[in-house]
Parts: sequence; structure tokens; C-alpha cells
Amino acid sequence: MIIIDDKYISDEVVEEQFVCNLSACKGACCVAGDCGAPLDKEETKTLKKIYPQIKSYLRPEGIEEIERTGTHTTDKEYGYVTPIVDKGICAYASIDEHGIVGCGIEKAHKDGVVDYKKPISCHLYPIRIKKYESFEAVNYDRWDICKPACKNGRALKVPVYRFLKEAIIRKYGTEFYEVLDKIATKKY
Repeated sequence: MIIIDDKYISDEVVEEQFVCNLSACKGACCVAGDCGAPLDKEETKTLKKIYPQIKSYLRPEGIEEIERTGTHTTDKEYGYVTPIVDKGICAYASIDEHGIVGCGIEKAHKDGVVDYKKPISCHLYPIRIKKYESFEAVNYDRWDICKPACKNGRALKVPVYRFLKEAIIRKYGTEFYEVLDKIATKKY
């Protein structure tokens, strides 16, 4: 385990290898699961604010769900989450011409429509963060739908934390990432 400030980082975050392979999984992480993507309180406010700008990037079913339930819902385990359609696909999902599910928010961001990229829990995946009273556990989440990403990561020799460099910096800052990289490089 690596400890930086009050962050307890699982060894798997630096030992395991991972690079998304959307052509193989078709964006299954936006479709599978028991609930939507976990959100922090500030993100719930952001989603409410940007919804009018991103609405045109969403599927009609997603729009209908958001307008029925709101820009976020709650889950017993995760707290605030994105709404889901038919107990599956994220309401903020879009599907491209190749059948690959992606994030409508992220597409709006790429087009310069909004500054917000997507929920940090999505950006950090396959890392999952669990907050405790005095620390945060930063863990690698194994999910069968990500087997193609694991295979791709091994072929490219890219550790999880390096694949997620941008997301880790977004969450914890550049200095945190540089310390993590320095420790990981020496230790592994």
C-alpha cells in the first residue's frame, strides 16, 4: 500500500495494467451496474447547471429519465448518482454510429460547450474511492467487462495509475500524481 497524505492507495493501482479498449467492450461501464455513476455534492450542482447545454448530446430516453427523476438520484451504497434508464444505461450516455456507448457530457466538453468533463468517478474508473472519517481508500476495481482493457494494458505495459494520469491530477493535483509516480517507479 502507498500512503500519500490521507490517501491510502492500493498496490493494484500501480501493479495492474489497464487501457480502455472501447472497440471491444463498447462502453459497457456506462451500461452495466446496479446504479448510476457516483457523484459528489458539488457535481450534483454542476449537472443541474449544465443540463440545458448538454441536453442535445443525450439520447431521448436519457432526457426523459432526467426530466422525470432529476439530474441526479440517490443510492443506498454510493449516495448521489447519475440517473439510469431501465435499470441499466446511464441517462447521460450517448451511442455513436459504431454502437459504442460514451458520455454525452464528455462529448459536449470536447465540443467546447461546457467546462465540466464528466463525473470524476467515471473519469477515474477503474479506480474507486471510498471516503472514511480520516482517510480515503483509493482502490482498483475489477470488473469482468473490463477484461479487454486489462489485456490491452498488459500488451501496452501501462499501469492503471498512468492510464488515469489526467483523472488523478484532476482529483488530487499534479503534485500528488508526481509523488505517486515517483513512489511507484521506485517500488515496482
